[in-house]
Amino acid sequence: MRILDRYILKSITGLFIGTVVMFACLFILIDMFGNLQDFIEKEVGMEVIGRYYVSLLPMVIVNTSTLAALIAVLFTYSGLNSNNEIIAVRASGLNFWKITRPAIVFAALVSALVFLVNERFVPRSTMTNQEIRESQIKVTVSNKNKGRPVIKNLTLYGMKNRLFHIDSFDPNTNELEGITIIGHDQNQNLREKIMAPKGKWTGIAWRFYNPQMTEYKTTMPNVPGEVKIYQDKLMDIKETPQDLIKQRLDVEAMNIQQLESYISRFSGSGAIRAINNLEVDLQQKMAFPFRTLIIVLTGLPLALMTGRRKAMTFTAIGIAVGIGFLYYVLDAVGLALGKGGALHPVAAAWLAPGVFLIGALWLIRKNF
Repeated sequence: MRILDRYILKSITGLFIGTVVMFACLFILIDMFGNLQDFIEKEVGMEVIGRYYVSLLPMVIVNTSTLAALIAVLFTYSGLNSNNEIIAVRASGLNFWKITRPAIVFAALVSALVFLVNERFVPRSTMTNQEIRESQIKVTVSNKNKGRPVIKNLTLYGMKNRLFHIDSFDPNTNELEGITIIGHDQNQNLREKIMAPKGKWTGIAWRFYNPQMTEYKTTMPNVPGEVKIYQDKLMDIKETPQDLIKQRLDVEAMNIQQLESYISRFSGSGAIRAINNLEVDLQQKMAFPFRTLIIVLTGLPLALMTGRRKAMTFTAIGIAVGIGFLYYVLDAVGLALGKGGALHPVAAAWLAPGVFLIGALWLIRKNF
């Protein structure tokens, strides 16, 4: 490795670690102030608080690594540019790609790290964090006069080998919307399919309104038999509203393999909207790690074009915040369009990475 590469890589690495640590401390500090009342009223011990915030660290690292890497790269190259070191390097015959090679390699390594943490540690830590939060931190007394948030896209594996997907569950009124229930036999063949636009807990059982119930033939696996439609019906479902809350599966708590398996089991349900949303989530998980590399590649030509400007530190911060904001907005728009059915799941998840990659290559070609 060249001396210049080691020098740049050392600067980027140090700034990156420092920025991630700063972001993590800020996140924990803000979250701690938000939960302070619950900590005091529940008399939560320091050991529980410590486990709660340790379980948050993988998620914090994954969500802050991209911006931290961009800030570290921009600070390093903006500093070199402000001291006219980039001019000297380019005068020696090095082109854009050779000058930025350490940053690109570093961004690729961070992308690989994000993928590893997101697949191996985030699902487990998310479940641990939710368990601690719901069982030991959230105080019932303080929530008596507060409505609990509506749960969207609720999924769970229930009794009788049933797979539940519910578009919306209001724990305050125990009402369901967009209900799809798939039952399998021991060989994972479809046994039943229940679909209903609405449902409500009566206190002893679930009442579904306008349910459509399809039974599948036992002699011919996955072949639908008689379809029964009711105006309303009390359902033979053992899960209570508390079970829906406790046993729900969070897409964020699944890795790619688990989500693919879940979609595969759910694919024969006929719930097109639910499957489409899950496909968008799957593609987003695949595209997520690449954002660090793409955002850094977008910021590099901008950093090298700021040589004659003053206040380089503030310029670098402004560029980083601007690029990050635009990327997240475009990504959110793409995911919303995908879940709304306006874009194919692949196009929805890869919209922001694709647009920014094209923009980065255009900037590089135009200016270097």
